[in-house]
Amino acid sequence: MSSHPKIPKTNAARLLEKLAIAYSLHSAPVDEEDLSAVTMAHNLGVPPQCVFKTLVARGDKTGVLMACIPANAELDLKALAAASSNKHVDMVPLKEVRPLTGYVRGGCSPLGGKKAWPVFVDASAARQEAIFVSAGLRGVQLRLAPSDLLRAVHGAFATLDKAAPPSAEA
Repeated sequence: MSSHPKIPKTNAARLLEKLAIAYSLHSAPVDEEDLSAVTMAHNLGVPPQCVFKTLVARGDKTGVLMACIPANAELDLKALAAASSNKHVDMVPLKEVRPLTGYVRGGCSPLGGKKAWPVFVDASAARQEAIFVSAGLRGVQLRLAPSDLLRAVHGAFATLDKAAPPSAEA
């Protein structure tokens, strides 16, 4: 649970410490013109399938929810709807993300936001020893075990990537 002195500790990191979950903080340069998770993976020097972007959506039955998918993946809204017991799910407009989560685009974390929304993590995370998710600031990432992320957010694995073949994990 170490923190580099130059990397600010975020609410997401504090939550993990409170839960006694091991993590490490990592920082990488950020280009305001390119906030993509694939670029973040490149800047961290790790494969895109290890960096998970957090997307905010709204279901017709459950309301706001979050999906964490690999940097190079595209969210399958139908799969997210099925995983979250909704008939359909739409992405939340960007202007609503900060009021709902407290986070800005490029720094949205599934942890430590304004409210603990339901979180669904792409099942591919289970095949990784550790994954990176935003720590809640642009350019700052948390590295932790996927199972620990699920435990911290009371989340669930589901196949959410449009390109991924359906699996029994969903």
